[in-house]
Amino acid sequence: MSGERRKFRREGEERRRDALIVAALELIAEGGPGGATVRAIAERAGVTPGLIRHYFASKEDLTRAAYRAVMTALSGDNAAVLEAAPRDPLARLSAFVAAALRPPVVDPQRMGLWAGFIHQVRRDPAMAAIHAETYLGYRDLLEQLIAALPGMAPDRCRQHAIACNAIIDGLWLEGCALPSAFAGGELERIGLEAAGAVLGVVLTAPAIQDIAP
Repeated sequence: MSGERRKFRREGEERRRDALIVAALELIAEGGPGGATVRAIAERAGVTPGLIRHYFASKEDLTRAAYRAVMTALSGDNAAVLEAAPRDPLARLSAFVAAALRPPVVDPQRMGLWAGFIHQVRRDPAMAAIHAETYLGYRDLLEQLIAALPGMAPDRCRQHAIACNAIIDGLWLEGCALPSAFAGGELERIGLEAAGAVLGVVLTAPAIQDIAP
């Protein structure tokens, strides 16, 4: 029974910690990082400011956790498409690139959150470490998908992953910042064509139902 109580308490604390992160993200999305004060976060989460310090050593610690949550969710939503993707390497890479340039990954609010955090990456080594970890994790997955392509030279996979990631990032930013400037499916078509040109393959956009997580 004591083990069950410890597990229940641990899960309860994780939920409260997650609720504080969600509250911080909501406030940052609404008013930028300056609006996510300790008091505002506590009010939004329905707790006392003192409770925040039970879970986070400082406001900066909470900010880092919120940034990690944003980046992890973005990568996770993109990678989720692979669970139902075909085994064919070209089809899997196509599905991954297309999903990166469609909702819910392409989302103005998510870009706003990312932009609210990114300037802190240059000032805070801990934020820079989170950025490096999440960026490299995403790029490593992309590299694995590229390496699985038939005839792909192993010594070029890293460079190809960097180039394709840059294509995805650039189109993601434009699609989030000015979604009305692009026709339906235009971003993914450009992304697939550009990534295919880098890799020397033809990447074809799957149907939406084929890449839904």
